[in-house]
Amino acid sequence: MTLRTPIRRWITRGSFTMSAALALAAGTLATATAATAATTPAPTTGNPYSPAYHHAYRHGVIPTIPEAAKMRSWAAAHPAIHALSANDLNYGGGIDGIGVTTGHQKVYLVFYGSQWGTQGTDANGNVTLSGDPSGEAPYLQQLMKGLGTGGELWSGVLTQYCDGVAVGAQSCPASNTQHVAYPTGGALAGVWVDESTASPGSATGHQLGVEAVNAAGHFGNTTAAANRDAQYIVISPHGANPDGWLTNGFCAWHDYNGDATLSGGGVSSPYGDIAFTNLPYITDAGASCGAGFVNSGSGGAKDGISIVEGHEYAETSTDQNPPGGYTDNSGAENGDKCAWIMPGTSGGSFDLTTSTGTFAMQTTWGNDGAGGAGTCQASHAIVTNGGSGNTVTVTNPGSQTGTTGTAASLQIHASDSASGQTLTYSATGLPPGLSINASSGLISGTPTTTGTYSVTATAKDTTGALGSASFTWTIGSSGAGGGGGITNGGFETGTFSGWTTSGASTSIVSTGAHSGTFAARAGATSPTNGNSNIVQTFTASGTSLSFWYNVTCPDTVTYDWATATLRDNTTGTTTAVLGRTCVASSGWRQVTHAVTSGHSYTLTLTNRDDNYPGDPTYTLFDDASVH
Repeated sequence: MTLRTPIRRWITRGSFTMSAALALAAGTLATATAATAATTPAPTTGNPYSPAYHHAYRHGVIPTIPEAAKMRSWAAAHPAIHALSANDLNYGGGIDGIGVTTGHQKVYLVFYGSQWGTQGTDANGNVTLSGDPSGEAPYLQQLMKGLGTGGELWSGVLTQYCDGVAVGAQSCPASNTQHVAYPTGGALAGVWVDESTASPGSATGHQLGVEAVNAAGHFGNTTAAANRDAQYIVISPHGANPDGWLTNGFCAWHDYNGDATLSGGGVSSPYGDIAFTNLPYITDAGASCGAGFVNSGSGGAKDGISIVEGHEYAETSTDQNPPGGYTDNSGAENGDKCAWIMPGTSGGSFDLTTSTGTFAMQTTWGNDGAGGAGTCQASHAIVTNGGSGNTVTVTNPGSQTGTTGTAASLQIHASDSASGQTLTYSATGLPPGLSINASSGLISGTPTTTGTYSVTATAKDTTGALGSASFTWTIGSSGAGGGGGITNGGFETGTFSGWTTSGASTSIVSTGAHSGTFAARAGATSPTNGNSNIVQTFTASGTSLSFWYNVTCPDTVTYDWATATLRDNTTGTTTAVLGRTCVASSGWRQVTHAVTSGHSYTLTLTNRDDNYPGDPTYTLFDDASVH
């Protein structure tokens, strides 16, 4: 892994409103329409009106619409400089061997911070959050589930790009077998609401990268191969200002952990390169980041969410470790070149219909458009990898269930249209503890971590032809808890065996457990005075600590709270794995945190109550384990 590539930012249109955009399109841009703007971009660093001028780190910068008009006027007056920027995208040669996403895209939505609130589920099976006033969480899930379904061909535009070509190449030969994949059956691979601590008020690029690496660990993607086709969308909560987006004039950007120019520095990853997107709470910016850009009234309130995330998804797919994939001579990526083109004009934004709904989207750049001159494309025939033309079919096994600590086995079946072919099997998104035999297609092992996992099983023949099937695998708790060095983590002995307690009030309860029969309670249903602590010191035998909590806090976090700390006794460092949390009724929530196998740790689970009459605060804890 290297630490060298530049950050990717998407600049907003500032406070530019839709009415102003229409006026500008009719007036200032009368001689340079939105379509022309897309096909003749001004240089980004040589133009004094560019936001990247004298700010070289702003690679791929997208100016506001008024600033773009000034840039075009200046570029028209300086044709020699303008000529330096070619239209089409050039292959950058890859970084750490990664240029584009060649396998089935795996999009992981990471809702960063305790501000997201209480979790629920809607009728479509999407995670909902009480701290999500605009409903961005279920909307993003529907968007990512829908890509690659319903015959949509917006994703087809991306498939014309590939790895395995020379640096500077603008097209792929017919024999190429490393094209960007089409996300058949959907791109969503997982959802994580990380409420272990509050999202920073203004997260740095480094902090966002760390969260992405943590997410890879959470989803069990702990090898470079598991992350080869993954992208982690780090979504900050309402009111947060990640990387100063509200003051620096952008809507989102994408990068990878190895970029040393990230604000705060690059991020070390034990799991290979991690591609991630900084996605703020888009509706906080209103029309500046696309609200109402395609659809009017309440029907357009979420337009910007899908336009902006679609932009970043497309750019990550074609430039996964930027700028090792495809950029033009100015540094612009495929989404940058087609941003904010008015609907109804050539190359303009539009409504994309999939099997999960209709979403406002922008076009993306296609090198093969306009006879090879390139243009912004809304759809494109799916380009498949070269080879014999064999068809590999994988039988979908349907949804699977299992429990932690109980061995699981599932045979994947596949067939090839050609006789005599040998199939090689692989799988992504498997629950931690499971693996697939590459020769037989048998998935086996013992699940270690609860959750619902989006699995894609793939079979590939000797010609490179492949097929896949996607399904969910839900792993529940065995109810025992513990493991990995923790004793009696599920409190199923009915006692605090293995734990020590201190403070105002602790007890074992037999109602309301997360799993099994018992849970531990810190605090009580009547007021208590001060901290109530449940503590265990253990030696980790695994790399991930997890536990569940359910806090009842009718007060405010100023006075009452639940919290948890983890002290690494080997290194002498202490981490708040659960920040101070106070909600009236949280429901069961999981906390996970990386640990180092062989290190000694002390886990302290705490409830704080101020003894005020009428609002007792107490917290249930259950199913602590290390895997």
